[in-house]
Amino acid sequence: MSTIQNALPYIVIVMAVIVIILLILVIALWKGLNKVEKRYKKLMRGVDNKNLEELIVSELGKIDNAKQIAEQALNTATQVKKEMLECVQKVAIMRYKAFDDVGSDLSYSIALLDGHNDGVVLTGLYGRYDSTCYAKPVDKGISRYELSEEEKCVLDEAIKKAI
Repeated sequence: MSTIQNALPYIVIVMAVIVIILLILVIALWKGLNKVEKRYKKLMRGVDNKNLEELIVSELGKIDNAKQIAEQALNTATQVKKEMLECVQKVAIMRYKAFDDVGSDLSYSIALLDGHNDGVVLTGLYGRYDSTCYAKPVDKGISRYELSEEEKCVLDEAIKKAI
């Protein structure tokens, strides 16, 4: 006990130094906490004094809205693509000289087909004294009418074209 009483002033001084160091640490931490709190309040205030949480929620709403619009656009594009198969997409034309007594390539054959190779072959024959036009329907790339060589050629050319 006597050693403890002899060392008591040193223990008190060491304890006082530790308390002073801890007090300095508490003050430094308190100042740091105040800086962090100010930055947090500034962050939460957001842009134009709006709350950051409200800003994030409104932006998430806009993102959801944009996502919905994009899905609608994709559905519309898919529908348009299906409908386009029914439109004329493949066209081929050939001009030729149908008769020997006509001087130029004034006759023609045109194939107009949709995405399913359905459509028509139009032929115009130009002669010196008369002209004649023919329309022959095409179903799945085949005509139920006899086709001339030129008509077969334009039909094959139109079928080969990619959609």
